[in-house]
Amino acid sequence: MHRLHRGVIRPAQIILLGFIALIAAGTLLLMLPFATRSGEHTSILDALFTATSASCVTGLVMADTVSHWTVFGQVVILLLIQIGGMGVITIAIFFSMLSGKKIGLKQRWVMQESISAPHVGGILRQTAFILKTAALLELVGAALLSVRFIPRFGLWKGLWYSVFHSISAFCNAGFDLMGADMPFSSLIAFADDPLIVLTICTLILSGGIGFLAWGDLRNHGLRFSRYSLQSKLVLAVSACLLSGGFAYFLFEFSQPQWDFLSGSQRLLAALFQTITPRTAGFNTVDLNTLSQPGQLMTILLMLVGGATGSTAGGFKMNTLAVLVLGMIAAFRAKSSPEVFGRRLSEHAVRNAAAIFLLYQILFLGGGMLLCWLDHIPLLGALFETSSAVATVGLSLGYTPELSALSHLILILLMYIGRVGGLTLMYGVVEQDALTGAVQLPLENITVG
Repeated sequence: MHRLHRGVIRPAQIILLGFIALIAAGTLLLMLPFATRSGEHTSILDALFTATSASCVTGLVMADTVSHWTVFGQVVILLLIQIGGMGVITIAIFFSMLSGKKIGLKQRWVMQESISAPHVGGILRQTAFILKTAALLELVGAALLSVRFIPRFGLWKGLWYSVFHSISAFCNAGFDLMGADMPFSSLIAFADDPLIVLTICTLILSGGIGFLAWGDLRNHGLRFSRYSLQSKLVLAVSACLLSGGFAYFLFEFSQPQWDFLSGSQRLLAALFQTITPRTAGFNTVDLNTLSQPGQLMTILLMLVGGATGSTAGGFKMNTLAVLVLGMIAAFRAKSSPEVFGRRLSEHAVRNAAAIFLLYQILFLGGGMLLCWLDHIPLLGALFETSSAVATVGLSLGYTPELSALSHLILILLMYIGRVGGLTLMYGVVEQDALTGAVQLPLENITVG
């Protein structure tokens, strides 16, 4: 384990180890015989895959959740989703606060890294606000879902389904309990139900805009001009992706293969298919019926994901915003990107480029390996790897049939996608505090 000069484990390393511990605990619990309906032990690979998918709020599964796992197994999965979605460190700090323990500077420092806060000051108040807001949104979501689920499934089962799907949607996990009649059916049975579709969509977006945007909304209401630059960029990019994606999927669902959908069903399907890749993993239509451009559009939305410091995955809307602004600045021969009356730092541009390139290498490299190992179509392989590395959970149905080596590749992609590329690099590579003290001679090269 690499350590700083003063022998202190870096926050990035604590986050990496925290998720490994969470996945390991989940794997052991899911291997217990009473976690499965058959009463038999789940294999270590299947349990590891499911625990990783839940802890990394992905939603890719080896077996249908409600058909394979007992209520105990489902509770374990839901706890992994909640802890993984809010962050291992956030939950640990929360229990420390409840117990009355003093939160030292080291713990605040780790918490700042965990939620991507701009500074340590006020981090405990921000943590409490995040947890209270998350609990409120999940409770409201569960109450709305129960209007449909209780009449359909009965009181206790309906309440359990409401809570499970509300938490899964808010944490952008994509696990569902709807496969009793048709395994892996997700929310297809509710494709024409506006209450279910709009509630799930709202929960997904709420979890995906990021904790800092919540704070700005609380402190400044609808006064957009007073928001932080990060919140402004996140909301602006989100609006662009939503409007552009919705326009595309309206066209997609006007194609002949979707003639069985009514006009209102097409509107709901287009809205849901725009939002669910960001990065929830539910689906209300058969994804294999999408055209290849439609599947490619879904891949692109999955890779972008949500905001930094949110329950969503992907290389993040913040990263996309910085890259686009950097491109505009280059075309306009400006020294640095500018937006909303502010100038972006070279550090932000460099990190955005590094994150984007890392995700492309993982996404493309993983897809090529799956295609080669299991002889599946390249587009299908790329769909599965983009879903894994962006922690989405949407699938074209290939994941359960893959080889053990391909499953291990997806597990690694889910883990890296959840902890984040920079966190992984900062945790593994020793950072030299004197890096900037000595610089090599500068020489320009021509690009483009």
